[in-house]
Parts: sequence; C-alpha cells; structure tokens
Amino acid sequence: MTQTLSPEPNKPSNKLENWLDAENIVYVVKRILQGLLTILLASILSFIIIQLAPGDYLDTLKQNPKIAEETIKQLTNQFGLDKPWYVQYWRWFVQVVTQLDFGTSFVYNRSVASLLGERIPATLLLAISSIIITWLIAIPLGILSAVKQSSWTDKILRVVSYLGQGFPSFITALVLLIIAQYLSPLLPVGNMTSLNHTELSPIGKILDIAWHMILPTIALSITSFAGLMRLMRGQMLDVMRQDYIQTARAKGLPEYKVIYVHGLRNAINPLITLLGFEFASLLGGSFIAEFFFNWPGLGRLILQAVTAQDLYLVMGSLTMGATMLIVGNLLADLLLKAVDPRIKLENIK
Repeated sequence: MTQTLSPEPNKPSNKLENWLDAENIVYVVKRILQGLLTILLASILSFIIIQLAPGDYLDTLKQNPKIAEETIKQLTNQFGLDKPWYVQYWRWFVQVVTQLDFGTSFVYNRSVASLLGERIPATLLLAISSIIITWLIAIPLGILSAVKQSSWTDKILRVVSYLGQGFPSFITALVLLIIAQYLSPLLPVGNMTSLNHTELSPIGKILDIAWHMILPTIALSITSFAGLMRLMRGQMLDVMRQDYIQTARAKGLPEYKVIYVHGLRNAINPLITLLGFEFASLLGGSFIAEFFFNWPGLGRLILQAVTAQDLYLVMGSLTMGATMLIVGNLLADLLLKAVDPRIKLENIK
C-alpha cells in the first residue's frame, strides 16, 4: 500500500507566489511613494522655470491686430494667466489629483490628457522596439568582441562602436532620411502610416506601422547599440578573468556553457540596472527621430509645446515623461531581481 504525499502547505508552488512576498511588495510600494514625491517636486520646479521664461502664449496673439483686446482678456481669464504662478499651479495640481485633468492646451484647444493619450503609444512603441533591437544586436556582438579579444573581429567591432557613439543622433537621422529618399518607395520617408492605412486588413495595418518604424527605430538604436556593446564587452572581459570561470573550464565544461551560463549571467546584471535610464534617454531623445521622420510621438509634441509656450501641455508632457522614467527604473530593478534571485531589492540603489 502506497501513500501519496501532499505538498507542504507553506511551500511556494510557483514563481508568482515567490514574487508576492513581503520584501517585494514593501519595496514596490516604497518606490511608488518615492516616485510620487519625485513627480510632485519635478512638477513644481518645472512650473517655476516655465513661469520665469519671458512672455507667455498670449503674447503672440497680442501682436495680431485682428484679435480684439476683449478676446485676449477672455483667454487670459479662461486659462488663469492673470493669477500668480502658485495659484495657477495649485489649481492645476488639484485638477490632476482629483480628476486626472492636465488642463487644456492653448494651441490645440483640446484637453492635454487626450493629446497625451494619442501620442504616448507611438513614442512607447518606438522606444520599446528600439530597446529590443539594441539588446538583440549589442549583447551578442559584445560577447563576441570579448571572446575574440585583440583579434580582427574585436578590432572591427570596436571601431564600429566608436563610430556609432561618435555620430550625433540628428546626423544619423539625416543620413537615414537621405538614404530613404534614394531608395523610395522601398522605405517610407515619414509618418507612422500610409495613406491607405484605414483600408488595410488588421495584419496589413500592423505590417504598415512596422514598415514605417524601420528608419526611426534604426536612428534611435545606433547610438544606444554602440554604447551597450562596449559595456557588454567590458563586463564580459572582467567576468571571464574571475576564478570561478577558470574553475569551470578546469572541470571540463564546454566553452559555450562557460560563456553563456557562468559568464553572461554575471556580466548582464550591470546592464539591466541601466535599462531604466536607457528607456528614459530614448524617450528624451526620441524627438529628434520623430522630428526628422514626422513620427507623431510625445517628443514632437513637447517640442511644439515648449516653442509655443503652451503651459499646460508642457506640464502634462513633463509629468508623463517623469512617470515613464520612474516606471522604467522600477521595472529594471524587478527584472534584475528576476535574473539574479540572490540580489536583495533593498540593497539596490
């Protein structure tokens, strides 16, 4: 007669339960609270800096003789520009907290939330695709360069990384734009979709957007790829000199296991910690690619808002940018914990 042993009641049955322990929950809540405080302080500082800039949006309208003075006064009162800056900020802050209302855009005469809702997905799509492509190319090439140290392969890859980092983003975008014009209609020159996008099938629409993403994604990826490849090479060279790597080789393990199981697992950790900052830098630098390739993203919107001194649109855009930075850093920390369970979240700075 056999007995069936039941699992221990207190033993986690899957990885999800391991994530829902007290340490992880407390860490996430703590980071969210810190993030909210950071957003609050950043919004106050941004509002003060915007107010210190000479003039405002209505100055342009005042120079137009066709606009009556009564209209100017009405708009001044409507947008609250006749109040002190701290009153304007308090009203905006209360709207955001209680109604998630970022105000009305001066230029577009639409709610800022609706404008952000239209533009953020396009920017996120570009940034995430750029990160994926960058990592898929830079990590293997960085490993190859480290394994083939001082060989011709290593020298060529190092030259490529130097060239990639040395090219400014706007020069890269301009060169790609010129190439696209010569290869037209093989590659689209601009916009996010084709003129007949609405007539395409669901799969056709996805492929159409992916086709238009090629050039702006490459423009965003080149500089990031070069820096990440050099960092991966440096980390792998440092790890491959460690004693436990030599021990693994002495035990007769295959070289690919030494490199990808023992070496890569430890070399990748510093790169994961930079993932959040890389995500934020792509969001901040995306306006160059969006400008050159007419991509309807958040970067172009912020640039237009700053130029036109569209107060509430600038504030809404900066708030969303800060939120994405905080979320990106939090996800990077959690991913680092998932890759290496030995790491304590409370020790991550």
